[in-house]
Amino acid sequence: MTDGRSWNGNWKVRIRERLQERGFTSLTAFAESRPAVPFVELAEELGKDDIAGVQILRGLLAEAEQRKQVTRFVRDVLVRHLAENLPDGWPAKMDRSNRFLVAQALAYWSTDTPETHAARVERAGDALVDMSLPPGWRPMGPDDELLLTLLPDEEA
Repeated sequence: MTDGRSWNGNWKVRIRERLQERGFTSLTAFAESRPAVPFVELAEELGKDDIAGVQILRGLLAEAEQRKQVTRFVRDVLVRHLAENLPDGWPAKMDRSNRFLVAQALAYWSTDTPETHAARVERAGDALVDMSLPPGWRPMGPDDELLLTLLPDEEA
């Protein structure tokens, strides 16, 4: 967690410089090299005190829009929120505590989804909750077979 310094100066340039120092040409390439790692952890790796997870999220969305891969980005956001909220995968028993964790992950996903995909994300989230997922299920990337079924690529 940062102390607010992440918003000082030009954070986009700061992220780009940190990526270059690590040999990455894009934020997407960096994130793809770390599948299912939550945004906060990605930010801490690039700059524990001066880069925030939301900045990583915003940068990835901007790159996805440029590449016309926003749906893939949206799946990736879910993967990262599930990893953060359900690190051991889908719960075996859907008790009150686990229902909260699932709801929290889906709420974060919905909040971090561009308006263009909001309705599709709501339907996909409802479908996930209604499914009988195997205990421990956890997608390891945006190209997970189940996620591709729930939220297939449909870019303009």
